[in-house]
Amino acid sequence: MIDGQPFARIGSVAASGRGPKGIVCVADHASNFVPDDVSLGIAPELLDTHIALDIGVDGVASRLARRHDIPAHVARVSRLVVDLHREEDHPKVVPTESDGHLIPGNIGANVETRLDRFHRPYHAALADWLDAANPELILSIHSFTPRLETENEDRPWEIGLLYNEDDRAARHAIRLFGELGLSVGDNEPYSGVKLNATMNRHAEAHGRPYCAIEIRQDLVATRAEQSRWAAMIADVAGRVALALS
Repeated sequence: MIDGQPFARIGSVAASGRGPKGIVCVADHASNFVPDDVSLGIAPELLDTHIALDIGVDGVASRLARRHDIPAHVARVSRLVVDLHREEDHPKVVPTESDGHLIPGNIGANVETRLDRFHRPYHAALADWLDAANPELILSIHSFTPRLETENEDRPWEIGLLYNEDDRAARHAIRLFGELGLSVGDNEPYSGVKLNATMNRHAEAHGRPYCAIEIRQDLVATRAEQSRWAAMIADVAGRVALALS
């Protein structure tokens, strides 16, 4: 974590209170960091897999902020410690298993302590930041594994746009990414109706347009690929914001 905080800020909002383009970025699953005093009881190599973090997202969010003037609010704690993209009362907010892997250190864990230490500070800071930024568009950046170990199905989409009730921005983004020749998932690889916690809380509840973006992890494994995707996302986001204005 940065200075003991479960988040970091990359880039800054302008004096007017918003980013230079009126667009900001949120990345809930960007880190695999586990504090020394939290024992998960799993093999260390699992921390480098999709169960611990959204692979490639930190690089994409960092490049959006540093190269495309889209400030980012980025998680600095693993989803295995506490899932920042779940509601506080969700049964998997402190997961005891993930994609077939048991997380024994979380069995019987004090969920309230994890919420107080990580989840609540993260979301309180995000709420304050978005209130100050007053963005025209929020980008929520995630990535998904090409195949879950517990399912025998490939996930062929290159990018997915998720949404719950507010699909204003997603509809434009689906079309624009499709025009780039990409295979685009419309509420795939899973539905934003069921899993949209951060955007439900910080976007839909406030009437803020958003694009919840899922990128297939094998496409953002290298720095070059992360730069390429950041450029595409920044371009599409700018056109979506223009269409909504």
